[in-house]
Order: sequence, then structure tokens, then C-alpha cells
Amino acid sequence: MKIAVFYGGISKEREVSLSSGKGIINALTKKGHEVVGIDFQPNQMNEILKLDVDLVFIGLHGKFGEDGRVQGLLDMLEIPYVGSGVLASALAMDKAKAKQIFEMNNIPVAKSKTYRMLEKWNVKQMVASIKEVFKPPFVIKPNQEGSTLGLSIIKEIDDIEEAVSKALESDDTILVEDYIQGRELTVPVLGKPGSERALPIIEIIPKNPIYDYESKYAPGGSEHIVPAKLNEKLTKKIQEYAVLAHQVLGCETYSRVDFILSEDNTPIILEVNTLPGLTPTSLYPDSAKAIGISYEDMVQKFIDLSVN
Repeated sequence: MKIAVFYGGISKEREVSLSSGKGIINALTKKGHEVVGIDFQPNQMNEILKLDVDLVFIGLHGKFGEDGRVQGLLDMLEIPYVGSGVLASALAMDKAKAKQIFEMNNIPVAKSKTYRMLEKWNVKQMVASIKEVFKPPFVIKPNQEGSTLGLSIIKEIDDIEEAVSKALESDDTILVEDYIQGRELTVPVLGKPGSERALPIIEIIPKNPIYDYESKYAPGGSEHIVPAKLNEKLTKKIQEYAVLAHQVLGCETYSRVDFILSEDNTPIILEVNTLPGLTPTSLYPDSAKAIGISYEDMVQKFIDLSVN
């Protein structure tokens, strides 16, 4: 097939996307496909409008890539692509909206509240409201951003204002939620709509105090335990939640669902990643490898599911 790979982009996750794109292009080439690599730039649309390919593999992350905008463009151009459509992508990117849907479907979530920077709000008013609702420790993060960019864990009240300002650099809406102490888990999901399955659960042990950008993407930044050391009953429950989260958002082909396993063994969902990282240190390929699926075969599987 002739396949275009979109990578790079203009979000704060550009460097991650460049690495994902390189891996995807190499895998598709090894599988015998004709590959066109495109460093996606919204202000340079001519290349996209003239695109003549069988399929697009979206290797973008974050805004203008994972939020439904590129997907909408490709839909209008009637070019098929790998992964979730407009609505699922937009919902998954909007953490607050996604959490509402998870809660409606009885998937445990942390207590949270969103704040939007409107004319009637200023940072000090926002900080005052947060102080009334939340007690440390809690988390402040942009509502629509990935790779833990702009995230702060608040342990002291005096840190709130700086954390709010930091989160607002990425989004005009911030999400504040209770901090859940526990184990970092993630679950890749794969399959056609209605018959998805969860791949082995991964436990992430970051070298830094939190699973931040460096822990995710620097070589040796975190240890991945695959499969996570959990009993059979708990493993099944978490995998069921992951597949359900994928389905209720309307995701397609593949996603990765992040959880915190609280100290009382309650799996608290954090988010669904509709375009999870596919870099050499990424989680999804590690889980696939644990059940004998190579990186190249994994990428081909995404293609096969999309074509079918």
C-alpha cells in the first residue's frame, strides 16, 4: 500500500512525535509498503490537500494531532486513516469530558473540578476557589495536554498559584483532581469495534518522583514491568475497565489506557491515549512484545484492522 505517515506537528510533544514517526516509517518500509513521510504543519496544507495515498498513519501527539482536528480534515478529504475518529479523539483529549463519561459507566475516577480562564476569572480568583475545594496533596494540570506537560503535584497551599499559571500556558482550561497515591499502570487495547482485547498490563516505575516527561522518554527514565505483578482477579478487572473506557469513548483500532492503582487496590482511570507513543522507549510496543508481537508486526496489525 501507499501510506502517508504524519509526524512531528506543532504541539509541545513534537519531539516525541518525531521519534514515533521514525519508528512507524521504518516498520512500514520493512513490511514492503511505499511510505510518504510528512512533518505535519497546519499552515502548509497544500501537501495534504494534494495527497494521493491509500491510507494515513497518524503518528502525531497532542494538539492538532490527537484531538480530532487532523482526523476531521482527512474525513473531509475522504482519505482513510489508522486510529480513532473525530469524536473519540476530541473526547479523549478533553480529560474533563472523558472523566464524565467514565464515571457514567462506573469506571472509578478521582474527584476533580475544571476551571476555565474566562474574563470573569483571574488567576487569584481561581487559586482562591481551588483552596476552598481541595486539600493537599492534589494535582493541577492542563485539561488538554499530554506527556504530563504542565502538570504539578500540590503539596503546599503556597504552590497553587505557580502551578495554575504553569498549566494555563498549555490550555485555557485546567483540571484539578485529588492526588491518588499508588502504582502507575497502563493497558494497551487492540481490536476492531466490539471485539477489542486488552494486552498485558504494564506497571511503570519511574526513576523520578513522578512519571514526568523525562521518565517517559529518556532512555532508562523508567522501568516497565510486563506483565504487571497483579493477581488474576485484579488483572481481569483492570483490563475490563480499559476495554470499556476505549469503547465508551468510541475509540477505534488501538489506544492505551492509564490508571493509578490506589493503596486499597482500586484502579482509578487517568486517561485514554488515542495515539499512544510508539517510540523505542514507549509502553505499547513493550506490552505487544510480551506476547510475541514485534514492533513491525504491531504496526502492520494496526494497518490490517484499519483496512478491514
